[in-house]
Amino acid sequence: MADKTTRSRGLGRGLSALMADVAPAEDRAAPRAADRLIPIETIQPNPDQPRRQFDDAALSELASSIRERGIIQPLIVRPDPVDPQKFQIVAGERRWRAAQIAQLHEVPALVRDYTDTEVLEVAIIENIQRSDLNPIDEAAGYRQLMDRFGHTQEQLATVLGKSRSHIANLLRLLTLPDEVTAYLVDGRLTAGHARALVGHEDAVELARRIVKGGLSVREAEKLARAGAAPRQSSPRQKSEKDADTVQIEQELAATLGMGVSIDHKPGQEGGTLTLRYRDLGQLDDLLRALSGG
Repeated sequence: MADKTTRSRGLGRGLSALMADVAPAEDRAAPRAADRLIPIETIQPNPDQPRRQFDDAALSELASSIRERGIIQPLIVRPDPVDPQKFQIVAGERRWRAAQIAQLHEVPALVRDYTDTEVLEVAIIENIQRSDLNPIDEAAGYRQLMDRFGHTQEQLATVLGKSRSHIANLLRLLTLPDEVTAYLVDGRLTAGHARALVGHEDAVELARRIVKGGLSVREAEKLARAGAAPRQSSPRQKSEKDADTVQIEQELAATLGMGVSIDHKPGQEGGTLTLRYRDLGQLDDLLRALSGG
C-alpha cells in the first residue's frame, strides 16, 4: 500500500518537494529558517535510519563547530508516531548527536508530517549527499530510490543535480563481484578503476592486480582490455563486441542491477542474453520484476 501511495504522488514533483527540505545549506542562498526550537530530550532517532555508523572524531569536530556557530542547517523531524509529545528525526541525526556532545538544550528544527515511506526516502537522499560516501553506498542509495519508490535515472539526475551518466555509471558498479566492491568501499579502488572491470569475467583477478600494482585508472583500463592473463583464444574470442552492444549491456546492467552479457553473432537477427546474479535474493528480485510483482 505504501508503494502505491508513493507512486501516486507524482514521482519527480514529490522528490523535488522532499529535496527542498533536505538540500545542504551550501546549496542555498541563505540558511533555512527553522520552524521552531525543540528541547533536545524530546527528540529521538528514527529506528529505520539507513546510516548506522557515526565517526566519533567527526562528531566531536562537528560539536566544536556547533559550540562556536550553532546549528546552521535545522534538523527535519516529524511528530513521533507512538508518542505525540515527542519528535522523531527524519534528517539530521548526526547534528542531533553532536548537539548533545555540545550540551545544547534545544535545537532548531523543521516539523513535517511525513509518512513512513517519505521518512525512508528522505533518509536515503540525505545519505547520498554525504561528502564521505563511498561509490558503492552512493550507488545503493540510487538503487533503493529506483526500486522502492519508482524513480527513474532521469528524475534522480534532475532533482539531485547529477548527470544521468554519473548515476548510470555508479549503478553499474553494483554488478561487480563482492571482492571488487569491497576494494571500492575501503578505498583501495576508485570508481574509475572499477568501471573498467564492469562485465569482465576476470574482474576479481584484475582488481587484485590493480590494487597490488597501484595502477592508475588509465593503466587499469589498458589491463582490462588485455585481460588478466595470456590465453589461447579462438577466432570468436578475438573478435571484440561493437560499441552499440557494449552500451546495451551497460544500460541493462544499470537497470537490472546485475551482470549482463550479450552474444550477438554478426549477420544474424538473434543472439544470447546472459544475466549473472550474485545470490538467490537477487534472483528473486529479478523474477518479481519480470512477473510484475
